[in-house]
Parts: sequence; C-alpha cells; structure tokens
Amino acid sequence: MFFRIKKISHILNIDVIIQARMDSSRLPGKIMMNLDNNSVLDYVITQLKCSKMINRIIIATTHDSVDDVIIKYAQERGLTYFRGDKNDVLDRYYKCAKEFGCKNIVRITSDCPLIDPKTVDKIIQKFFSLNVDYATNKLPLKFSKCPHGAEVEIFSFETLKTVWNKSKKRSEREHVTPYIYNNSEKFKIFNLDYDKDLSYMRYTIDRPKDLELVQKIVTKIKTRPILTEDIVQLFIKEPNLLSINSEYKRNEGYFKSIKDEE
Repeated sequence: MFFRIKKISHILNIDVIIQARMDSSRLPGKIMMNLDNNSVLDYVITQLKCSKMINRIIIATTHDSVDDVIIKYAQERGLTYFRGDKNDVLDRYYKCAKEFGCKNIVRITSDCPLIDPKTVDKIIQKFFSLNVDYATNKLPLKFSKCPHGAEVEIFSFETLKTVWNKSKKRSEREHVTPYIYNNSEKFKIFNLDYDKDLSYMRYTIDRPKDLELVQKIVTKIKTRPILTEDIVQLFIKEPNLLSINSEYKRNEGYFKSIKDEE
C-alpha cells in the first residue's frame, strides 16, 4: 500500500509485536474496519513497514475463534503471527517473543493506525544509544505530551521476562508494561519528550467517533506514510476536526483496570 523506505540496517535485533483481537468491548471488529480502501490493521502494518530499523512484524492474537479472521488475514499476506491468552496480554507477549527468539521488542497496539515510523525509529535509536531497559514516549501517563494513538514502547526480552515473572496484578497482566513504569527505580527508563504538548490530539481507535476522525484524517492527508507533523498541520488548518472525539478520555481502559482492583 505504501512505498517502503529503504532500511538503514538489516542487522538490528528488534521486532514489532502488534497485539490484536476482534472482540473489543467498545468497538467490536474495529481493526478490520475500513479507513479508506484499507483496514485499520492494514494501516498499522504499512506505517510500521516505513520504519528503517525494524526487522520483523509479528501479530499476536488470541486462541478465540472470533480471531480466526486475524489469522486468515496474516496468512493471506504472508505475515508472522502467534496465538496466546486473550486476557493475559503480558503472557501473550512473552510467549510470542520467546517462540520467535525476539531479543528486543517494540510494542504496538492494533488500534493505532497512524503510528509514526519516524517516532518509532527515534525511540529505537535512544533505546540502543542509552542502553536502557525500556524506552517510550507515553510517560507520565496522566500528563503525557504524546498524541493518543502515537504511543511506542520498546524493551528487551530480558526486561519482558522480568516483568512476566514479577507482574501479579490484573492491570499489569492486561496492559503489559505497568510494572516497569510503576517500579521505575528497578529499570533504566527513557521517555521521549515533545517540544510541544500534543496530547490534545487523539487518533487511536476505541470508539465510533474515533473511527470517524481517522477516516477523515486519511482522506485529507495525501502523503504516505502519515506522520505526526502532517496531522498537526491538518488540525491547525481544520481545528473543528478535534471536536469529533474530544469527549473521550485517555487511557480509559488502564485506569478502569486500576479502579477495578481497588
């Protein structure tokens, strides 16, 4: 679908694992819904293929029969896939990474179709150059400057193994990385800061109005891949677009999990 940028390195041991399932509680089947002539999951994958630093892209879905459509999708496109636990996403990530011998993992969720490959590469570079256990652009959760829908997380397999062993809470198992940033004294962490606060932008897909907004974004922006800077410029030109899904809260699922544990 998109022109793939030539890799600057084919020897980096870093793979993307995309968590994907069909039975989202708020918008079931969202990852297979159309944005233009391509699905949400199409966009996630093709945006990531524009990264210069990623080796493999692996789709990690569940054993549920409803997710057979994801397996069919992967098989038809020659994509690598894995099936694991539906609710224990951390276990799914760990067993997926172990099966495929992943040394370093980029975590991406399948409801972020406009993930910026330049941001991915920038965080990968920091992960290696600073020799950290975990690199991201999403911290702190309540005051992040990152657009909602542009979150990237990178960690080593050894860090993932530690987290898999240590995480006991349901919220930690469901959301994969909370044990890391809630125990920051135990890990070397890098967070990519933004020059400007871009948290007002939401282009993750969790609810119907999110889908409506992203459909408009991909129609109005003609260049590919679509970068964060392109979306910023679009919202400057058409600020009314921001009101489409402005009522939704950031990290709603994670904070609900925390509340349920109280």
